[in-house]
Amino acid sequence: MNESPIIEIKDVSYRYDRENVLEDIHLSIPKGAFLGLVGPNGSGKSTLLKLILGLLKVKEGEVLLFHTPQKQFKHWERIGFVSQKANSFNTGFPATVYEVVSSGLTKKLGLFRLPGKKEKQRVYEALQAVGMEAFFDRNIGELSGGQQQRVFIARAIVSKPEVLILDEPTVGIDNKHVQSFYEMLAHLNKNMGITLLLVTHDIGIVTDKVTHVACLNKYLHFHGSAEQFKDLDENDLSNLYGHGIHLLDHDHEHQHKDQEADV
Repeated sequence: MNESPIIEIKDVSYRYDRENVLEDIHLSIPKGAFLGLVGPNGSGKSTLLKLILGLLKVKEGEVLLFHTPQKQFKHWERIGFVSQKANSFNTGFPATVYEVVSSGLTKKLGLFRLPGKKEKQRVYEALQAVGMEAFFDRNIGELSGGQQQRVFIARAIVSKPEVLILDEPTVGIDNKHVQSFYEMLAHLNKNMGITLLLVTHDIGIVTDKVTHVACLNKYLHFHGSAEQFKDLDENDLSNLYGHGIHLLDHDHEHQHKDQEADV
């Protein structure tokens, strides 16, 4: 893995009114990493994503994207983002899977240029990468939450970004499909070379699929490799989260052990 950082967060703090939600955050995401960002509700994870994506203004500290200060960064096509959209379309929404994914090429094509043969091939390749090529002509509203979310990921990667940021993408996905969903993300990271930043509550999946882990709870309490994170015991994790937790473990047969996540 090339250790050159794609995203650097330096001395970043943020507050809403008088309430501090982030304090002195230092975080570096190297090229080729699959970083799992974990933490309890209200820990500042969504705020940190918004600061990275420019949806909130950095007031204290600095965010660098591809070695460029975020305020000066212009090449947003290099970064893809997928939010919590599963189950967001009703059955009557008038768009096919192809139309949804091809809309991810709008910036490159312009508003009034229709996709050509080359663009259609890119849409198909993006759907193939997420295992949804067979649903090319299906109405997006007819798909399950997990299938919809795969389509949104295809839309995010059709323009071939170098970084993909996902904010709890398994919300609304059936538990029996969560494992294969994370396997698909690992494929994007390993086989397509996309650097991933994943916000998740599923610690068991994090330790199984990601290369790096960051644990956020107002402060950045842990940042290291997945192997180092696995070495933490439940008391260490409880201290990070501020309350008792139990790990949810996933074995290779996709069966859950008796422990449940309380994160």
